[in-house]
Amino acid sequence: MKERPSFPARLDFSVGKPKASRPVSGGVAHGAGAARQAVRQPAGAPSQGHGMDSSAVRMNMVQKLAGQGITDALVLSAMGAIERHRFVDSALVNQAYEDTSLPIGLGQTISKPGVVSRMAELLRNGASGRLGRVLEIGTGCGYQAAVLSLLADEVYSIERLRGLHDKARENLRHLRLANLHLLFGDGMAGYAKGAPYAAIIAAAGGEAVPQAWVDQLAVGGRLVAPVSAGTGSSGKQALMVIDKTAQGLRQTVLEAVHFVPLKSGVA
Repeated sequence: MKERPSFPARLDFSVGKPKASRPVSGGVAHGAGAARQAVRQPAGAPSQGHGMDSSAVRMNMVQKLAGQGITDALVLSAMGAIERHRFVDSALVNQAYEDTSLPIGLGQTISKPGVVSRMAELLRNGASGRLGRVLEIGTGCGYQAAVLSLLADEVYSIERLRGLHDKARENLRHLRLANLHLLFGDGMAGYAKGAPYAAIIAAAGGEAVPQAWVDQLAVGGRLVAPVSAGTGSSGKQALMVIDKTAQGLRQTVLEAVHFVPLKSGVA
């Protein structure tokens, strides 16, 4: 791990006022034991996925994640509870539980399970229970937001692309997650109305972490995001962890990653 003593320079961004949608209605899961109950498909809902709805398929994925070094029981439980095949296009369903990113439209991707679980584990930082309020930058298709909803008391997830915001809302409808709030707006500005956050996670990488995110992070909170690691337009990124303490910020740069670029504004 590589320590950096100073905070990266603030990115320029145009502030867009996020528009909050209603919570995805229904009950909230409390603890790992309730994860599957919280995401149980309503009676009479259509089945999807050519056998992908089998819990055995998800458990096989979870076993592979554990083999890759994921040890947090709550994270593994949440990964096993959320049906990833419901968040990908029908033509890609057979790849849903492989450890690979997949296109979701509009030039965006769904992160591979190994990255989602790794970032969630870093975000929890060994916590014994659920996180408090979490902000996710980049809802995408809604998969990571669903996982986070089983790990936190409340999740705000913001997406700058209207098409993906609407897709995520439709993908998440059947889960009825009352603690998950979907927002349409400029993620680089964060969401001040929900601050302070116990944790912030980003699914897109920029030159540095926007100051707005740091300002909205609670003291004692943790931020996990990809940032540019190379020079110029090399495209190289690394995972960065920022811990906010009463004494200041502690930054740790971890492994190389590859995410879509962080952009300002809405579209």
